[in-house]
Amino acid sequence: MKIKSKRVYICGDLFPAVIETENGKIKRVLSYDEEADIDYGELRILPGFIDIHCHGAYGFDTNYGEEEGLRYWAEHIVSEGVTGFLATTVTEKKEVLLKAVRNVADVTHKGYQGARILGIHFEGPYLDMEYKGAQPPEAIVPPSIEEFKEYQEAADGLIKVITLAPEHDPDYALTRYASENGVVVSMGHSGASYETALLGAANGAKSITHTYNGMSPFKHRDNGMVGAALRLSDLYSEVICDCNHSTPQALRIFFDAKNADHAIMISDSLMCKGSAPGSRFMFGGHEIEVYPDGSAHLCIEKNLAGSTMKINEGLRNLVEKALVPFDKAVNSCTINPARLLGLDDQIGKISAGYDADITILNDDYSVNTVYCKGVKAF
Repeated sequence: MKIKSKRVYICGDLFPAVIETENGKIKRVLSYDEEADIDYGELRILPGFIDIHCHGAYGFDTNYGEEEGLRYWAEHIVSEGVTGFLATTVTEKKEVLLKAVRNVADVTHKGYQGARILGIHFEGPYLDMEYKGAQPPEAIVPPSIEEFKEYQEAADGLIKVITLAPEHDPDYALTRYASENGVVVSMGHSGASYETALLGAANGAKSITHTYNGMSPFKHRDNGMVGAALRLSDLYSEVICDCNHSTPQALRIFFDAKNADHAIMISDSLMCKGSAPGSRFMFGGHEIEVYPDGSAHLCIEKNLAGSTMKINEGLRNLVEKALVPFDKAVNSCTINPARLLGLDDQIGKISAGYDADITILNDDYSVNTVYCKGVKAF
């Protein structure tokens, strides 16, 4: 198959080109003068989006541990341009988490349609109580290598990212163990000082979870975890781009501070994505409600719990509201998360030999067409 557009995203530029795919891969990228099966005119053809921090959507939560719910999610998340994602857990009791990660492994091995399940983001339960956000406090426990081994065994090795609070990891033991065994350690839901975060990075942590939210703030004499996210150029840093968790101005500051290779857009979406305002769901054993602005809050504590953002909407927010340069914004949801996961030789850009994961946007950032490994999925 050959598709073409006058605006294909190649190496940070929008360029007229033809993309030829074969057997799920991009075979060649050709001159625009070549004939094509489908001509998308001037629509932007981008690499498929990658969301490494999303809990659920359409009434399904990773913690529910239901095969059909996960399959439905994977099949329908392509509607926002996502071609790969990490099913993300939330802090819960051990039996709930074991069931959740087993379910992701089962679905991954049995087969499904739509976006590729790239693995699991294990958020908690090794977090800080003060900066827990909407994470259930009754399930927060101290880090344990032996317990984490149980979770990884149940997940059949599919835990690819773990979020933990480094100040509660004695001698950074779990941080070192996870990083030495191919799991990305992301520091978050943490009251760590700048110095503790720096030592966390020196002991293997590679990322920071949803910058600004669930962490010690930046002060000019006490830089906190936010300071580490903005200052440490070698650390990847996630950021939620719904303009509820952070203002457009804060998003622009974040992208100005991070180098072009280490900023990662996430949705942090919950099972209530796709539901009307006023809808209520259970999240980690606690009830949440969708507000008119699309944000989700705990019903009792009123804490901001997560988002209902679609990744294509996040891209629009970055470019049109935060005025982030288009290439930085696109890289944050394509090649950068792929690089963090060590998959940047397979996915995340339009180049010969890469998976034919392709998202085509209308001018208003709505999704026109999505191909997953060369198969039209939306």
